[in-house]
Amino acid sequence: MIRTAGLVKNYGRVTALRGIDLEVPAGAVYGFIGRNGAGKTTTLRILAGLLVPDGGVAEICGRDVVENPRAVRAAVGYMPDFFGVYDGLRAGEYLLFYAATYGIRGERAAKLRDDLLELVELGDKREDFVDTLSRGMQQRLCLARSLIHDPPVLLLDEPASGPDPMARVKMREILKELCRLGKTMLISSHILSELADLCTHIGIVTGGRLVRQGPLNEILAGAAERNIIMRCNEQLPEAVKLVAGWPGAEIVNATKEQIEFRLAGGPADMAGLLRALITLGVPVTHFAQTEQSLEETFIQLAGEGNGA
Repeated sequence: MIRTAGLVKNYGRVTALRGIDLEVPAGAVYGFIGRNGAGKTTTLRILAGLLVPDGGVAEICGRDVVENPRAVRAAVGYMPDFFGVYDGLRAGEYLLFYAATYGIRGERAAKLRDDLLELVELGDKREDFVDTLSRGMQQRLCLARSLIHDPPVLLLDEPASGPDPMARVKMREILKELCRLGKTMLISSHILSELADLCTHIGIVTGGRLVRQGPLNEILAGAAERNIIMRCNEQLPEAVKLVAGWPGAEIVNATKEQIEFRLAGGPADMAGLLRALITLGVPVTHFAQTEQSLEETFIQLAGEGNGA
């Protein structure tokens, strides 16, 4: 549904994108993760048809964003991080205004307005002026605006930035409902814990380069460093010595009955170390990898990208 190949964008002497190759399958909720200035917003603006790339290709639903911008804009709902709102309009009028820009008027527009306000939990705010709404409500109103023409693809730039925790929870539940409705979403955000709860796929961008992308579970499972907890009936100095001297292993903490350590590599490295411990005669009762958080994976992979 969303594809870029070798995407490049320069701002004068500054290169914002250095060959982004993005792949977002249909129905995916794709978390686009990166530090400020990594290139996330520039990528979304190109995909929305608001910026022209200096190199490479960007496509939405198989249509080139430069060669066929009208078709692309019809297929995309774009929610920017910082958005302009018409403060003198009521929330309902705001949606009717944007419906009219897509040629939607009359009873159809009125039904869309009411349905979308209910979807974003603003049904009771239809007659309220936009400038009286909280930031979280304004963000949900902007999300409703991006849905007014029922696009299959949503480009959401920091949709949960700023609001209080309850507002973020509401936004996350709305996005989950859109996922159930079959929307394909590319979401830029720095609230990594919430993306882990929501996304099916992630892409990690740093310095204008995409350093890793794929299904979320594969990214987390494929991290180079694994945190492992090992327990045994009796701690043996030989066990600590073996783990400490094992290639790619680093002990984080060791108690009388437990060793916590990091291990570089994959399942084969874990199996090799466990086999060595058993051969040594260590009475191992628990040996398992702990779940690595999205934040830890991002820090690790972003660091690798900076070092590249």
